Amino acid sequence: MILHDSETLSISEMQLLQSTRLRDTIQKVFQHVPFYREKITNFMITPSDIQTIQDIHKLPFTTKKELRENYPFGLFAIPRSQITRLHASSGTSGKPTVVAYSQEDIHMWSEIAARAISMAGGKKGDILHNAYGYGLFTGGLGLHYGSEKLGMITVPVSGGNTDRQIQLIQDFEPTVICGTPSYVLNIADRMTELGVNPKETSLKYGIFGAEPWSEEMRKTLEEKLAIKACDIYGLSEVIGPGVAMECYAAQDGLHVAEDHFYVEVIDPKTLEVLPEGELGELVFTSLTKQAMPIIRYRTGDIASIKREKCVCGRTTTKMSRVKGRVDDMLIIRGVNIFPSEIEHTLLQIKELAPHYQLFVSREKNLDSVEVQVEMETHTFFRTDVTKRQEEMRYVEQKVEYELKTKCLINVKASVVEPRTIPRSEGKAVRIVDERLSHS
Repeated sequence: MILHDSETLSISEMQLLQSTRLRDTIQKVFQHVPFYREKITNFMITPSDIQTIQDIHKLPFTTKKELRENYPFGLFAIPRSQITRLHASSGTSGKPTVVAYSQEDIHMWSEIAARAISMAGGKKGDILHNAYGYGLFTGGLGLHYGSEKLGMITVPVSGGNTDRQIQLIQDFEPTVICGTPSYVLNIADRMTELGVNPKETSLKYGIFGAEPWSEEMRKTLEEKLAIKACDIYGLSEVIGPGVAMECYAAQDGLHVAEDHFYVEVIDPKTLEVLPEGELGELVFTSLTKQAMPIIRYRTGDIASIKREKCVCGRTTTKMSRVKGRVDDMLIIRGVNIFPSEIEHTLLQIKELAPHYQLFVSREKNLDSVEVQVEMETHTFFRTDVTKRQEEMRYVEQKVEYELKTKCLINVKASVVEPRTIPRSEGKAVRIVDERLSHS
């Protein structure tokens, strides 16, 4: 694991670097992005009021809604003739958010992603199996360019065609695999079905992200594949994967690439900046992007931050793993719950496989929740049909009791046969909120 010079700076050295880059960024957006010029002016400040990184709190927030309102090219800070690449969100809930990159941005992103892969165990000359989707989604190309920058042999397999992925893993013998945790779990399960022992592949490290996943899911992936599983964080609005990365040495929080991004945590209701260690909404400001800088972007992701030297030697700010999203939090009869908390509870029940879905509905103005979760394969097939039904009912009662006790919600549990719940080739669909179609 190679440390970059900027990853070991003192707090004062980092703040000096961030202050210089923030001043340049604010000057840039004020001069070239009418949206930001108007927002900054409305806050009764000018670029000269932003001298140090501590002044960032004087600046307004940016929201996803505002990105969509400026669709497609309203936030570009350089001429279109200097744009090298566009990425975009899926736009499933409205207009997509479009992000732009200059050639300099692509080089910078590649370096950041290379640093991230190195933190997770990747090194020059090894092979990386990239099962993230390629295309407008930033995951595939972001890790691809980072892998090549690091000097790894990169396999751009993308998502889907699971049997072929398994064949390539066996033939090419990669040491690193990248993808959503739910899809890589699907690969491991399919290996078992095909008679391939997932623990006996060449894989040593996994880089997983693009969806919240619990510590229990990490343990499951590490046990099934005999790897070190590390969390990667990024979102296209900020740049893509590599904004923050867990190191395999500690696996205790994600190192923010804070020479390029400034991170804050705010109360999503009051918008007040929260102190270290408190959970709130992550906010990022880009400090070096050229094509489309972003100021105090409200990500909607819930996490906390801390500043301490890591056992790996890095001194950069760490963010916790994402607990959930502001808009993903379920409110069930007055109880606030994140899906990750439910996953945490389910994956501790040894009779269950790590595949589940939540169905939330409303009957007579009362919310109800059903959780469907698969029986673990060996448990399911070790008894005859009669005993199997009895054991499934016992496990259902156990699930209902554990969720009531630990998550404070009443649920109806349905334990189903292995391979019943749909598998993901990208982000897993964990929640089906039927209340939304009736609101």
